[in-house]
Amino acid sequence: MIASRLPPLGALRAFHAVAVCLSFKRAAAQLNVSATAISHQIRLIESMLECRVFERNAQGVKLTDSGEILYAGTQSAFAALEESVTKMAHFKQPPALTITTTSNFLTNWLVPRLADFKTLFPQIDLRLHTGIERVDLTQRTVDVAIRYREGVESDLHSTLLYEDRFVVVASPALTLKQPEDLQHATLFHVDNRHVPADSPDWAHWQRSYGPAELNTSRGLHFSDETHAVQAAVAGQGVVIASQLLVGDLIQRGVLVAPFALSLPGARYYLLTLDDIADRPDVVALREWMLQQMQPAHP
Repeated sequence: MIASRLPPLGALRAFHAVAVCLSFKRAAAQLNVSATAISHQIRLIESMLECRVFERNAQGVKLTDSGEILYAGTQSAFAALEESVTKMAHFKQPPALTITTTSNFLTNWLVPRLADFKTLFPQIDLRLHTGIERVDLTQRTVDVAIRYREGVESDLHSTLLYEDRFVVVASPALTLKQPEDLQHATLFHVDNRHVPADSPDWAHWQRSYGPAELNTSRGLHFSDETHAVQAAVAGQGVVIASQLLVGDLIQRGVLVAPFALSLPGARYYLLTLDDIADRPDVVALREWMLQQMQPAHP
């Protein structure tokens, strides 16, 4: 059996363009060649395959039955080629480092420092992901997780970034001087804190530091710490917040931590899979975050 000769790729490209446009003129314009060149390529195909692939009449161009069969093949072939070229272009792009973390950490700590990271590592593109659900790193949809935990996750490469504490913060306008002043301020409560286990709430504060007369049931409730902190910045009340996440606001003077007292928090860890822990972009992020967190105490 004699194998069929495959028409040249250029001729097949011309055929495909005509089949899509159903016009020699429009196909020529699409390929930036003359209509005569298109006609030559179609004649070459018909000569090699020994059949007509188009019918031409006063109404225009129509595929023959043989042309329909060939068109189905060129559709599949050129779609596969375009997908391959797209993948090649993607591989040539600089790799992106995908990070998952909490919305609070991203908003209050990471985003304000991104310009510094990009200045130091312009070749590293970051993709930032936040969500309530814990991302399974073994699925390899993300590279690095920044998590708030009381202990390490033994199945992952783990780096302790920061051991957190919780402090009382308020606007300087409230002029809080001593814990007894809390009786005259609106208390902000952040609900649904799961870490640390002994929640840094007002009941915990009262047990540790008083005052005994503090009514810890009153005040406003927030489901998100960031919103409670912003309300505190506006001078509307007082909140117990992560020392790390309010450090910048204290440094800028828009919040104060009026008492030299704090409650224990959990720890921030950088987690990744063992097989990419030494990848240059992961190492760069880890070392940069460790350096950035050194002066984080207000």
